[in-house]
Amino acid sequence: MRRPRPIFLILLLLLGACATYPDLQQQRLAALPHQYKQFDVLMGWEVRPSGGSTVVQGVVKNVRYFRMRNLEIWASQLDGRGKVLVQGMTFVVPSELGLDESADFTIRIPAALAAGDRLRITYKYLGSDGGSHGLGDGTNWMQSFESVIPAR
Repeated sequence: MRRPRPIFLILLLLLGACATYPDLQQQRLAALPHQYKQFDVLMGWEVRPSGGSTVVQGVVKNVRYFRMRNLEIWASQLDGRGKVLVQGMTFVVPSELGLDESADFTIRIPAALAAGDRLRITYKYLGSDGGSHGLGDGTNWMQSFESVIPAR
């Protein structure tokens, strides 16, 4: 009868780790060097070079809708006039975020961005306040903002 005891302890530890995951993700969101706060999302991200390209990696949190579905995020390098030079995009997984839920994202831009380059972040989703069990009509929303790549 002593054999199940270690298994029970392992299961208990694993369940405890799952329970703290949102707290860890919230701490990670707050610790990321770039932050964006709007009525619908909180976003934190970092920008780093990766073998001739650039990776934008971060966390996005739904702070407005009962359900946020099909969230897409783009990251675009802009020239001096605001024209898109190159961009990358990702679909956020899971495809549905409930209110106060967060998800990681990673975007690869196929160019090496340098300090001082302008970066436009654009996100798009379908937001639902929960009518029709969150499956009916919703708000189709798209928003963008700009950031400057800091010196390393």
